[in-house]
Amino acid sequence: MRENFHAELQNLDLQLAAMCQRAGIAMRDATEALLRVDLGKAEGVIGADEALDDARTELEARAYALLALQAPVATDLRVVLASIRVAERLERMGDLARHIAQAARRRHPNPAVPEPLRATFADMGAIAAEMADIAEGVIRRHTSGPSLHELEDRMDTLHRSVFAATMGDDWSYGVMPAVDATLLARFYERYADHAMSIARRVAFVPPGTAWASTE
Repeated sequence: MRENFHAELQNLDLQLAAMCQRAGIAMRDATEALLRVDLGKAEGVIGADEALDDARTELEARAYALLALQAPVATDLRVVLASIRVAERLERMGDLARHIAQAARRRHPNPAVPEPLRATFADMGAIAAEMADIAEGVIRRHTSGPSLHELEDRMDTLHRSVFAATMGDDWSYGVMPAVDATLLARFYERYADHAMSIARRVAFVPPGTAWASTE
C-alpha cells in the first residue's frame, strides 16, 4: 500500500514538472508574439492555456484523492499539500503568459511595446522563461536553484526601469502605450515571483522524500 502511495506522489511530481515546462513554453511564445507582433503565436498561447488549467484540475483531483484514501501524515501530508499549492502557482504563470499574448493580440497589427522598450521586454521574457526552466529542474531533482535570486533581482530592476521610462519627461508615446507597458512589466514580474515561490516551496520538502523524482 505504501509503495503505491509513494508512486502516486512521484506521479504528482512528474505532473508538476510537465506543467512547469508548459508554463515556460507559454512565456517564450508570448514574448515572441509580443515583440514580433505575431498574431498566430499569440492565439496559440491563448488557446494552449486551457490545457494548463486542465492539468491543474487533474492534479488537484489526484492529490485530494490521496488525502482522502491514504490519510498521509507528517512529511507525506506536507508533500501533497505543497503539490496543490505549486499547481496553483503554475496555473497562474500560464495565465500571466496568456495575458501577455492577449495584449499582443489586442494591439495587432500594431506593436504593444514601443521601440525603446523592446530590448527591456526581450530581457524580461528571457529571464522569466529561464526561471521557469530552473523551477522545473528544482521540481525534478529536489535541489535548490541559487541562480533564481539573481534572476529575480534582475527582473525587479527591469520592472522598475519600465515604470521609470513611462513616467519620464521624454516619454512621447501617449497614455495607452504607457498603460500597456506598465501592465506587461507587471505580468513578467509576477511570473518571476511565482517561479521563485515554487522553487522555495519545493526546496522546503526535505530531500529524499517520496516526492523526489526517480530521475
